[in-house]
Amino acid sequence: MDNLGYTSIPALLKYLRHAERLGLDIDAALTAAGIGAGDLRDNAKRLPGEAHERLLAHLLQASGDPLFGLRSARFVQPGSWSVLGYIAMNCATLGEAMSRIVPYEKLVGDMGVSRIETAADDVRLIWSCRHQGAQIRRHMVENVLASWLLYARWIAESDHAPREVWFEHALPNGVEQAEYEAVFACPVHFERPCNALIVPQEYLGVPLRQADANLLRTLEEHALTLMAGLDEDEPLPQRVKNALRLLLKDGLPRKERVAEKFHMTVRTLQRHLQQAGTSYQQILDQLRQELAEHYLLRSDLAIQDIACYLGFTEARSFHRSFKGWTGQTPGEFRETRRQAATPQP
Repeated sequence: MDNLGYTSIPALLKYLRHAERLGLDIDAALTAAGIGAGDLRDNAKRLPGEAHERLLAHLLQASGDPLFGLRSARFVQPGSWSVLGYIAMNCATLGEAMSRIVPYEKLVGDMGVSRIETAADDVRLIWSCRHQGAQIRRHMVENVLASWLLYARWIAESDHAPREVWFEHALPNGVEQAEYEAVFACPVHFERPCNALIVPQEYLGVPLRQADANLLRTLEEHALTLMAGLDEDEPLPQRVKNALRLLLKDGLPRKERVAEKFHMTVRTLQRHLQQAGTSYQQILDQLRQELAEHYLLRSDLAIQDIACYLGFTEARSFHRSFKGWTGQTPGEFRETRRQAATPQP
């Protein structure tokens, strides 16, 4: 059996709130899952994915609700996604909030992997579930997609609906498609290539009601610190990248300092990275490019400030490196990408 990783306590609470509403015995459910009642009081705690499966399986059987996962989504709140929920809430637009899901979703758990695909006039927010049991998988998928939508409506103070919703699984027996469409307020299709919310491009610019740029940056720095503590099972190049992400806040780190974090000499670290098909400099350049593009597109920080934040001693060096990565100067990149993202009249 594959290792299912971990699930954060907040990710389980939606299911338990729905179970309470149905009058189910919560203590019996926790006992069946091997979860202590005290665990629920520690939002920083992470439980094995197998405990998540046992809990959900018990609740599905006890409730007899064929749409348990979907209906549990109504109990979504900022804390349901740990720090990620608060990060999304403090973004300026819905598009910015969506862009935070992929880099920070591991804080919520290892239940699945998100990705965003952009088409001519819509954006596909896709979720691939890691769990394989058909029943567990269906309820998790339906919960995640419905939670995304209901939370987006709340932080945007709007009743926007997707253009379509896709599910990989078939319509469950005994369930009317209209029950799904009542939740999503749009056509819902089954047996599709992926699980996705299909969102019109113009929704990316929808403003959020509680945007706070300063708090957002603080929350993201906290999230990065938490992420760095969750990478024990990651390949060495990813762990080095996570370490650099944290150290860059204090200026460009020396190689020796990075190597020390992994209890290696610089030479040993470089040898291991070479065996993994990369190098310290390649990882640093990749991270700097990712962060540069992020700040150029998702913030109004001056280019000089971005250069400083990425560990460049002068803006000229940043301009030269960025043009080598993308073929454009930072200013050209920011301007052309923002123009492309602006809806045309």
